[in-house]
Amino acid sequence: MTIKIVTDSTCDLPSEIIEKYGITVIPAYINFTDGSFLDGIEISRKEFYEKLPNYETPPTTSAPAIGTFARAYKKLMDEGATKIISIHISSTLSGIYNVAVLSAEAMENIVVKTFDPGNLSLGTGLIVEAAAKMAEAGKSLEEILSKLKDLAQRTYTFAALDTLKFLQRSGRISRLKAGFGSLLQIKPVLKMNAGQVAMEAARTSNGAIRHLLNTLQSLGPIESIALVHTNAGERAELLRTQAKQMCAQIADAYSMEVTPVIGSHIGPGAVGFVAIKAS
Repeated sequence: MTIKIVTDSTCDLPSEIIEKYGITVIPAYINFTDGSFLDGIEISRKEFYEKLPNYETPPTTSAPAIGTFARAYKKLMDEGATKIISIHISSTLSGIYNVAVLSAEAMENIVVKTFDPGNLSLGTGLIVEAAAKMAEAGKSLEEILSKLKDLAQRTYTFAALDTLKFLQRSGRISRLKAGFGSLLQIKPVLKMNAGQVAMEAARTSNGAIRHLLNTLQSLGPIESIALVHTNAGERAELLRTQAKQMCAQIADAYSMEVTPVIGSHIGPGAVGFVAIKAS
């Protein structure tokens, strides 16, 4: 029995982890007025974030086609996979998961199980990595899926945004709220767990960072942790330093730039954590 793992480009895992465990990554699309680009293939994250504030028309995002998933699944089957687990960004945030479901249901001669972790970025990525490790260790499909359900309930992504502007531009927050927030210099803090997104607010950038650290501390013992940011690597490293006293694992944690698929909605300058609570 050979179980292979499929995900999408929003998982934000380091390329060395993807290569090490043979994870298949299906790219989403970033759409501009002058064309569409495959995330991570036809446009780099650095290029995207440098240009993002200057786009007059906000970029949009779209899911890969059903056929793209079907071809990826068939390729894995032809290479010897007997079962596939397809893990994607939360269905409450994107249509990618639903496309994967439709494709999986149409597959013949191979079992394809889709899994919605209810998260985004490395909140999805750490769960994908865990699945790949279990598959490599020879765990059964049922064992892996059971463990993933448990992990998903304990996985939290929380980030401090630099501005409300991009949430407003993408239609994720009303213009009135965005204007009010800018007037008062409010810094939004987003938190996601089990498919639910909550937004809280801090009055200053320093206040937002304190909010992140307090949230991390409130989770208690941590099983896994990572840093995420949108074109704010130095700020993320400062956050790592500030978190060391409350979480020893942070010293060796990933620090990954968030995919443009998500960054187009939250804008540059965001920093945050993905943390899996200890069971």
